[in-house]
Amino acid sequence: MNAPIEERLRSALAARAARVTPEHLRPALPPTALPARRPAGVLTWRAGWAAALLLLVAVTIVLLRPTGSPPQQPPTVVTPSPSVSSGTPSSEPSPSPSPASPSSSPSAR
Repeated sequence: MNAPIEERLRSALAARAARVTPEHLRPALPPTALPARRPAGVLTWRAGWAAALLLLVAVTIVLLRPTGSPPQQPPTVVTPSPSVSSGTPSSEPSPSPSPASPSSSPSAR
């Protein structure tokens, strides 16, 4: 390192260390007073399994819910009931055959 940079760094560290006084310090906590910590991996695995289970439940609910409309039934064929004729002729005239037109084919000559 350069001498001027090293001197500046040393003086900055010394100034910072001089600001720390005994009033700023306190005794460290004994190791038995600290709460036990779980490893971070256990919490991560539990959160992952919980998320996977929640996703599985959501997909199951979506797939098994009713669609809202009942299933379509095939249309039923309605047949008219047989009618009993009274034996009287209808008032409508029956269709008459149309007169035959003479054939004008060349083979008829």
